[in-house]
Amino acid sequence: MWRSFTKLLGSLSKTGPALPNSTPNLPNSFNHGAPSISTTSILNMFVQTQETPNPNSLKFLPGVKVLDPGQTIDFPRAQDAYCSPLGKLLFRIDGVKSVFLGPDFITITRAEEDVEWKVIKPEIFATIMDFFASNLPVLTEAKPNTDTEINDDDDEIVQMIKELLDTRIRPTVQEDGGDIVFMGYEDGIVKLKMQGSCSSCPSSVVTLKNGVQNMLQFYIPEVVAVEQVMDKSDVVTEKVFEEFEEKQKEKSEKT
Repeated sequence: MWRSFTKLLGSLSKTGPALPNSTPNLPNSFNHGAPSISTTSILNMFVQTQETPNPNSLKFLPGVKVLDPGQTIDFPRAQDAYCSPLGKLLFRIDGVKSVFLGPDFITITRAEEDVEWKVIKPEIFATIMDFFASNLPVLTEAKPNTDTEINDDDDEIVQMIKELLDTRIRPTVQEDGGDIVFMGYEDGIVKLKMQGSCSSCPSSVVTLKNGVQNMLQFYIPEVVAVEQVMDKSDVVTEKVFEEFEEKQKEKSEKT
């Protein structure tokens, strides 16, 4: 994730300001070798996997449409996936902590590093293949992220922020199996929320401060800083999950 922004910022410093539609294209941030592939004769489809900057998150590409172009939706907890038949099936797999859906990919975050990908990947492959063979809808009630949609009451700065996020920043972050959600703008501070592989990625803070913040300031001088925010429910859930993990470790040490 961070490599993409580093290359982009390097090119910006050399070329100077430019119109958004003439800025350099963001490079692909995946250079992890050949992806692993699983195939099925049911749909003659194959599922590829790509690593992400987060070692606990893996990106699955089924080779078919998951959501509409540019759309994403995050299920950080099993109960959040009540509106997604696909999400509910994936959460039934032991070791899955969170599920994130993108236009053509599914990011799975494992519960902890002790959960080996080679153990749970076959079941994830099978679940994805069976789901798309069933012709069930990916979503039933929920709507994907629409935070960067420009509204009539948005001021000029907010419109520019949303435009840059939507056209220049989010595509790169989605390549890494995550997304950035616009949460607000006030007194020069842009508030963003990381999702998918980015939500618990060790380099997420660096990406925000040295990548996203620098890019927004390059085009919008009014931007003073970028801050990462979390929903109250996310903070509580993360605390509960950490306490649960600690208790599990204590039990394993005793046994």
